[in-house]
Amino acid sequence: MNDLLAQLSGLSTTVIAVACGVHLFAFWALAMWSGGSLRKLASTLDSFTRGLKHRSVVGSSKALPDQIAAFLADVGDVLDAPAGDPVADADRAALKERISTLDESRRYLPGLSFEAAAVTARTMVEAYPLLGVLGTILAIGASLQGDGSGAEVTVGAIVTRFGDAIWSTFAGLAAAILLMFVASLLEARFTRLVELRKDVRGAVARAKRELAIAATASGNGESSANRGANGVRRTSVGAGT
Repeated sequence: MNDLLAQLSGLSTTVIAVACGVHLFAFWALAMWSGGSLRKLASTLDSFTRGLKHRSVVGSSKALPDQIAAFLADVGDVLDAPAGDPVADADRAALKERISTLDESRRYLPGLSFEAAAVTARTMVEAYPLLGVLGTILAIGASLQGDGSGAEVTVGAIVTRFGDAIWSTFAGLAAAILLMFVASLLEARFTRLVELRKDVRGAVARAKRELAIAATASGNGESSANRGANGVRRTSVGAGT
């Protein structure tokens, strides 16, 4: 038992350092993942609004969140435009056609996996100080499990393993500080992605709902007009006879 505790206390600092490296790689992978998701959102909205006559001119040099916000504004302008305007009606028809054609892939929907991974990566940063404390306790436990007896021997064993205890605590605190700094840099980016994905879902749902209602109302209006015209013709024929 003493040998096992001694080995664990000696490896605690190394384990924390390796775990910190893996955690940094996880944050890097999440950053790449969020960038890919933003590109997919921008590409999807660009495809939705490509046929509009009045469309924001956003250069490729602009940040992806800015591009997505401009595309969302274009969709909102089309939906909020007054009915009866030929240009607005043409834009609504083009948007309805693009959404009906391109919405089957629904590239804007996946997001739960990213959100779960991001939350897990941020939460696990809090475990590093605890790992440092655990390494310290293991070092002290290994010294107390020594074969010697007496207070002097026990104190000597604790002093011998004091270095392992201190380095374990230092490694845990240093890793936590470093990872908290990295997480704070990426927090705004991850939060922005979640918000934009939510906005895109809402905009597409609103467009599908309102454009479908507009198409239904237009169809009902045409049917009523046809029925009215047929009634007028029948009345005119009866009056003539």
